[in-house]
Amino acid sequence: MSCPYCGYSDCKVIDSREAGEGIRRRRQCLGCGSRFTTYERLQPVSLFVIKKDERREEFNRDKLLAGIRKACEKRPLPTGIVDKLVDDIEAELYQGGKAEIPSAVIGDMVMERLKSLDHIAYIRFASVYREFADITTLKQEVDTLLDAKAETSRPANQLPLLPTEELAGVVKGRRAVQKKGRAKRESQR
Repeated sequence: MSCPYCGYSDCKVIDSREAGEGIRRRRQCLGCGSRFTTYERLQPVSLFVIKKDERREEFNRDKLLAGIRKACEKRPLPTGIVDKLVDDIEAELYQGGKAEIPSAVIGDMVMERLKSLDHIAYIRFASVYREFADITTLKQEVDTLLDAKAETSRPANQLPLLPTEELAGVVKGRRAVQKKGRAKRESQR
């Protein structure tokens, strides 16, 4: 392992820990004394992606990560969520046990996860992945999102803060308090 700071070819491992699907190692360069972290993952057997034009190319995690990052660019997403999304997709692909996967399957997996994560990132990815020919196709996709959003007002993984009946009572009570406050201000004028 070469030091990323001075290029010296020898270092010692200070600490090793399991980190998700691999091992995190804290290292110290024996040349300059700088510390750095490396991550080790088991590289499973090769997985090939069948492209739309029937070409086959080896699965490239970095290419998938770059595409999703581009779609999520400048979106208010938690740190590390994109890496986690790619890790989940990659793990699911390798667990499938197939040596070849159509690119459409990978694209659908990404779209499914982005749809629940961030609607703007989903539309960005879909516009490239589905190769929208015109604005009406894009509008149809946005309308589908809006229809789905109308059915569920909160994300599926988020629990309500209050039961529906209690929430309705709180809203009514708040409106009554606001009405009293307005009436009081009016009478003071």
